[in-house]
Amino acid sequence: MGISFVKGHGTENDFVLLPDLDASLDLTAARVRVLCDRRAGLGADGVLRVVRAKAIEDRPSDVDDAMWFMDYRNADGSVAEMCGNGVRVFARYLVESGLVADHEFPVGSRAGARAVVVMPDGDVAVDMGPARVTGESAATIGSRTLVGVAVDVGNPHLVCAVDRLDELDLTTRPGYDPAAFPHGVNVEFVVVEAADRIRMRVHERGVGETRSCGTGTVAAVTGVLHSRGERTGAATVEVPGGRVRVEVGEDTSVLTGPAAFVARGELDRAWWDGISE
Repeated sequence: MGISFVKGHGTENDFVLLPDLDASLDLTAARVRVLCDRRAGLGADGVLRVVRAKAIEDRPSDVDDAMWFMDYRNADGSVAEMCGNGVRVFARYLVESGLVADHEFPVGSRAGARAVVVMPDGDVAVDMGPARVTGESAATIGSRTLVGVAVDVGNPHLVCAVDRLDELDLTTRPGYDPAAFPHGVNVEFVVVEAADRIRMRVHERGVGETRSCGTGTVAAVTGVLHSRGERTGAATVEVPGGRVRVEVGEDTSVLTGPAAFVARGELDRAWWDGISE
């Protein structure tokens, strides 16, 4: 029998979602890499495994055993703490598959429990937790050095303001200070269009440039507010894959945007079993 999957995206940041209700899937890094390969597999920026939190040994203390846990993996097979676009797809799946009875509930992640609201129009609002400015650092692209604001949204980000986005070559990973970001970093490049509107491109650790990054949009708004000497505010963020809304408060942040499904099916079991490290 094959392995069920759902393919979805949040502002074109795309994922393969794997329901693993009995926690029986052996989701190795090699399987994630092949599954996310756009020629050898289905193609995606990451994998979302749907599993009860009790199966996750490294879950945070605020995630109880019975909670549905978003076991998120980057396209290179590495484990990531949080994914703002992925959690919207994950939450909508839980509602539409009948795994939760309400439209407001918590989702477990390695960044902690995240409250979500799934709306009738398909948009999902996610309480992303606090976005914390941790200092300044710099990214390099070719010969350019860009000073940015370091922001923690449960995972690490570096927000760099630029004049233009179309001139950036993000085909290779931007350079960064490994002492500041020992586990890698997502680098956001932002153009401020207005007090409540910014545009953004992002290079995600373990993936490359993506059409969107949910935690990155929260980091971007937080970084822009910080550069103005402000701690709270809201903005629309335009990314190559669409548009989301971010609200940054004193103690938490909220990301609201779409979640879409594009395909459902089964992975071939022989193909899955044949993937080795």
